[in-house]
Amino acid sequence: MSTQPMSNQAVYADAVQFLSNIDADWAQLINTVGACTLATEIEPKLSPYQALVQAVAYQQLHGKAGDAIFAKFKAHFDGFPQPEQLVTAQFDDLRACGFSGRKIETIQGIAQAALNDVVPSRQDADNLSDVALIERLITLKGIGQWTVEMMLIFTLGRMDILPVDDFAVVAGYTRLKKLSTAPKPKQLAEIGKAWSPYRSVASWYLWRVPRLVNNAT
Repeated sequence: MSTQPMSNQAVYADAVQFLSNIDADWAQLINTVGACTLATEIEPKLSPYQALVQAVAYQQLHGKAGDAIFAKFKAHFDGFPQPEQLVTAQFDDLRACGFSGRKIETIQGIAQAALNDVVPSRQDADNLSDVALIERLITLKGIGQWTVEMMLIFTLGRMDILPVDDFAVVAGYTRLKKLSTAPKPKQLAEIGKAWSPYRSVASWYLWRVPRLVNNAT
């Protein structure tokens, strides 16, 4: 897979043109949604360690609840903690921030993995392929492939990621093609090969299909 980041508007323009040429359904979707603004959603200053900890903090929470817990977490450390600070943090202190016991175990595991160089620095991550990063990071307890894929898209800005287990992506494609049955992950992965090397942009558009349907009803 390409490690080229989504760093300029020319790349997005190429991606949109490419996807529009796939078929009439894609052309109509892109025409309805408009220009891809994924670049504004990427947080390029985060390290993989920070991105993974942040992702875990927000897991299974609505935005405001996640914001409140994450704000307490950063306030406790007077900013985003370094891995060594998080590893040595007291369980009760993290619990007081609003984390469950399982999340505490997960984020401290991420911090220890960062100290052990299992979670790479931003510079090292930029030199690793998508597959290598996924294989490396899903070994961490509590970190699944979807979480790593979100980091690849929204932190590292990778262009060719298709999260086939993402409910909204699957629902988006099902509605886009008016299918009676949603494709299985392996089927969607095979279908998505036609969207490479811009599968992240394709995912961004598919995320918006359910919203378009809901707005129209």
